[in-house]
Amino acid sequence: MATIEEILQVEAIEKDIYRGPAFPSHLQRTFGGQVAGQALMSATRTVPDEFAVHSLHGYFLRPGNPDKPTVFLVDRIRDGRSFTTRRVTGIQDGEAIFTMSASFHVTTDQGIQHQDRMPPAPSPDELPDQAADLSDEAKAVFKEWRDFDVRLVPPEQMATSGYFAAQQRVWFRHRRRLPDDQVFHVGTLAYMSDMTLLGSSKVPHPGVEPQSASLDHAMWFMRPFRADEWLLYDQTSPSADAGRALTQGRIFDLDGRMVAAVTQEGLSRTGRAMPADQHARQDR
Repeated sequence: MATIEEILQVEAIEKDIYRGPAFPSHLQRTFGGQVAGQALMSATRTVPDEFAVHSLHGYFLRPGNPDKPTVFLVDRIRDGRSFTTRRVTGIQDGEAIFTMSASFHVTTDQGIQHQDRMPPAPSPDELPDQAADLSDEAKAVFKEWRDFDVRLVPPEQMATSGYFAAQQRVWFRHRRRLPDDQVFHVGTLAYMSDMTLLGSSKVPHPGVEPQSASLDHAMWFMRPFRADEWLLYDQTSPSADAGRALTQGRIFDLDGRMVAAVTQEGLSRTGRAMPADQHARQDR
């Protein structure tokens, strides 16, 4: 399987045009985190070093073919003194499969500071490695992310609020040490953020397996972090209706610093037959 370094290494093939490589995959559709991460790295290549990404908003338009590379077209929407904006379109076979807007902010600005407190959770060292506690079928799919250590906090060990419809917490990190470049850690977290989040919408519905797919994905990056150190993904699903589920996540490091926030809407349709690979992105 490809490493995250290989996945995020987009190739410049013309000015503002990049190609994201394809790799052997256990999934029937290109993993959404891979497309988002490659799109973000493509946008970052066109921005001066004094700017850092602070937000992205992406839409998954069509399922990607994991056996084919994706070409990313970057539009330079705005170059300002404090903020820079890029729009990226991912293309396969002449059709757009993904579109993203990304905003970059100078790293020298200062302002007020505050954040939510990190919710209580058992130490990741107290929880089993998710890869070691899966069914044979799930392990076949999980090979896609064997370089990532994912540990789900059991419901009985979570402090929950009665005001939230669905809650889930997950510790995750990359298993190997990664390059020190913060741009690379941001791209890795964009990749990782599509893992497990939509699953929070299933918490109130045990035994139900809806047809699932990411529809859109937004992220905000607040503070520097390392994706090869433990991060707590505090997830909620405020609403699900009409075949769609809204999910939200806050990401904290071990020091309790809130480093990123995520919002995603996904397909949660029932009443149709599920394909064999439940983790694959579905035709809509």
